Amino acid sequence: MTEPFWNLAEVEALARAAHAEQTDKAGRPYAEHLAAVAAGVRDRGGSAEQIAAAWLHDSVEDGVLGREWLADAALDPRVKEMVLALTRREDEELSAYAGRILATPGALLIKEADVAHNADPERLAVLDPAVATRLTEKYAQVRRLLGLHVDESPPTE
Repeated sequence: MTEPFWNLAEVEALARAAHAEQTDKAGRPYAEHLAAVAAGVRDRGGSAEQIAAAWLHDSVEDGVLGREWLADAALDPRVKEMVLALTRREDEELSAYAGRILATPGALLIKEADVAHNADPERLAVLDPAVATRLTEKYAQVRRLLGLHVDESPPTE
C-alpha cells in the first residue's frame, strides 16, 4: 500500500523549512517568494497540484532538496513533473528551459506567477539598479519565450 500524498499544508511547511536559511536578492526570507508564487497560482485558478509545485518550484534548482528526494517524496507525479520542468539546469539555454515548461502540463501557470513576482517593480526597486535592469530584461525574455503577455502601457486613471 502506498502512502497518501502530502497535503498543501504539509508541502508548504516542508518548503518553508527547506528554504529557511535562504534569502532573496533583497535579503528577504525566501519563503516570502514561495508564498507569493503559490498565492499567484491560486489566484490564477491553479489546481492543488500546481500550488504544491509552486511551493517547491525552486527547491531542486536551489539545491535545498535534491532530485532523489523529489523522486521519493509523497507527491503526486504531476507535482514532481512540474517541479522538474521548472528546474533550470546548469548552463541550460533559456529557450530549452522555456520549451520544457511549455511541454509540461501545468508548469506554465506556475512560471507565470513566478515571473510576475520576480518582476514586481516594488521588488526590483530595492535592488542595485544594474541588477534590477538585468533582471527586468531577463524576465521580459522569459515572458517572450513563454508567450506570456505583458502590458507595458502606462496605467490609466
